[in-house]
Amino acid sequence: MMKAVIITEPGGPDVLKVHDVEIPQLGELEVLVEVKAAGVNRPDVFQRKGNYPAPAGVDPRIPGLEIAGTIVAKGKAVVDWHIGDRVCALVAGGGYAAYAKVYQGHCLPIPDHLDFAEAASLPETVFTVWDNVFRRGKLQAGEHFLVHGGAGGIGSTAIQLGTLFGAVVYTTVSSPEKAAFCESLGAIKAINYKTEDFQEELMPLGVDVLLDSIGGSYFEKNMNLLSPDGRLVYINAMEGAKVELNLLKLMQKRIVLTGSTLRARDREFKQTLRDDIWSQVWPKLSAGDFKPTIYRILPFAEASEAHRLMEDSSLLGKIVLSF
Repeated sequence: MMKAVIITEPGGPDVLKVHDVEIPQLGELEVLVEVKAAGVNRPDVFQRKGNYPAPAGVDPRIPGLEIAGTIVAKGKAVVDWHIGDRVCALVAGGGYAAYAKVYQGHCLPIPDHLDFAEAASLPETVFTVWDNVFRRGKLQAGEHFLVHGGAGGIGSTAIQLGTLFGAVVYTTVSSPEKAAFCESLGAIKAINYKTEDFQEELMPLGVDVLLDSIGGSYFEKNMNLLSPDGRLVYINAMEGAKVELNLLKLMQKRIVLTGSTLRARDREFKQTLRDDIWSQVWPKLSAGDFKPTIYRILPFAEASEAHRLMEDSSLLGKIVLSF
């Protein structure tokens, strides 16, 4: 048996409780990781509320989409990893636990200079940003890139990677503190949407790639901001998923409208994404050019407090749970 944070019923943060559950049973191509830290992400909050069901084969009681720890066992067909390896990994659930099973193709080695908490803050955000901004959005050096909500985990990752790969990065935020944080990561301009109109501020500059998790009323402004051949990428729709699209504007500007979710994608897709990240992003991480941004580290037993912080939306970077 092992300790795990489980969702006792759909509801607020207080439904997260520590319970004893069975240690996961490994498949031939899986490794068992003794979890030292797990990242907290907004989909965990959605799952806790009953709005984001776990895929088939994943324990729906235990949230958590990214972990870091040490491999303590492996399936008989695993050849890529060894007992004792320090890894961080993307998981489809089950991260808030003392042990987690991981498909071997979804693990990444932890650079020597990173601790487990820093490593645990990376997989979900890096996988999401690399797939949506660089593979789907096709961001290129010299292009103008706008990230809505730059101070969170996805936003802070997108700002850093966009800057490192040569883009001119802008972002929207809700406070001067968040603006300063985003500019410290490489954003050329951080626009406080509570006091400024981001469309007015950025219209003279133009935007080639736009990463949005807001939806709703942002959609029309996004379409107006995009330059010809611009790419609008959605990874959430917190303000509303139903919008009105002017098809003529889409055609005249040749805008590419796309988006994705990651959790339900198949193993092979996630492994090819992992391979790209290992070759393209991990060298920058190992060199210290790309850095994890940790806001708070809390004990696993305080998962409910971590969710309250996530919903408060005042964070600067990632929240991590630690064993």
